[in-house]
Amino acid sequence: MHIVRLDDEDDFEGWRGAVRTLMAQGVPPDQVVWQVGDDAGDLFGDGITAGDRAAASFTVPRAFVDLARKAVLHTDPERFALLHRLLVRLRDQPRLIDDHADPAVRKLEGLAKQVRRDIHKMRAFVRFREIEDGDEARYVAWFEPECHIVRYNAGFFVDRFASMRWSILTPALSIHWDGTTLVEAPGASKADAPDGDPIEALWKGYYAAIFNPARLKVGAMLKEMPRKYWKNMPETALVPGLIAGAQAREAAMVNAARTRTGGDIEAAWAALREEAMGCTRCPLHRNATQTVFGEGPVDADLMIVGEQPGDQEDLAGHPFVGPAGQVFDRALAQAGIERARVYVTNAVKHFKFEPRGKRRIHAKPDAGEITACRWWIEQERALIKPRLTLALGATAARALLGRPVTVSRERGRPIDLPGDQGRGWITVHPSYLLRLPDERTRDTEFARFVDDLKAAHLACRASA
Repeated sequence: MHIVRLDDEDDFEGWRGAVRTLMAQGVPPDQVVWQVGDDAGDLFGDGITAGDRAAASFTVPRAFVDLARKAVLHTDPERFALLHRLLVRLRDQPRLIDDHADPAVRKLEGLAKQVRRDIHKMRAFVRFREIEDGDEARYVAWFEPECHIVRYNAGFFVDRFASMRWSILTPALSIHWDGTTLVEAPGASKADAPDGDPIEALWKGYYAAIFNPARLKVGAMLKEMPRKYWKNMPETALVPGLIAGAQAREAAMVNAARTRTGGDIEAAWAALREEAMGCTRCPLHRNATQTVFGEGPVDADLMIVGEQPGDQEDLAGHPFVGPAGQVFDRALAQAGIERARVYVTNAVKHFKFEPRGKRRIHAKPDAGEITACRWWIEQERALIKPRLTLALGATAARALLGRPVTVSRERGRPIDLPGDQGRGWITVHPSYLLRLPDERTRDTEFARFVDDLKAAHLACRASA
């Protein structure tokens, strides 16, 4: 049995030199124990230090070297042995590194992925606080990495904060920069780091001021900034309250506009529409041309909610102007409803599509996208206060009711909307009529659609 002692947990160069020696001597991986420092191990083994190198040279894929550099930084005690075993196999099968289904490759890629994420988190979430240190300012940060990444990340902080005098304290290793030289020191405790500084209150105030609830995506935020990092970041003390009050703050924006204009609902609606123009609540805003907001009189008794903008609506910036909009207008006319007296909007405000050559083909919004946009519908309804809200299709119905809906089961009858938001009505979306296979069926279903519009309009007038 051979014992290999490496200088540090992240000693990639020591591992590489030792493994070359082992392979040159023909020592199989199952006869090697890897240790770090002076830790006790197999007392009956022959010790080999990382500096004992035999003349051995062979070529390995660059991808393996890159993988090994990251995997060594992990805390998995088997990482050195895993790399050794894979290296032996690669000498005879160089293309094995491209087989991502291989258990060893997959395992090491998983370790490397966690390391890369930890590297990113340290760079993103280290927060320096100023302390008194003679005549010059010094900045100290506390961070708790999951992997052995402090030395690896040191160069990043030296380059980024070259003119500062700083220290980064972690439980296993600390690094200090005086503007010229980087020095390593033993690990520290959180008590060694300052709790705050005069700049922190200013930073918190700034962070709270720029927080935009319309752009809040809690799931994405927690994915990128897990709660375990919050305790070391001054601004995160504000996050729970900001999240909890996000919708209240957005409502306050609308109410503020209402107050500034003496209760002018049109001005409040305009403020809401302007806020929606910058909405990034879901990924659909990335590819859509623009937000397509609702249109119509703000004192309308009847609100009609569709699914989402189509290709022509996305380009024009107005709801129901494409082929389905033409069917919709014709049905409204036959039902005796003036479109100019109806508020028309969509459950989802951005066009979702799949590119097909030069064409953009409609794609159905998913539950997350419907939920993300539901707030806008609720605010439109809160401002307009329609006597009845008509949902065209399952997507619109789900946005109003907050649950999946089967249109055929709920169609053609009044429904109480949740939260005392008045009455609702459900029918098909006019695009459904365009997809019907033959003219006779289209005529029959169009007549049913007109009947639904008439019934909803009658119910709306009856409630006046």
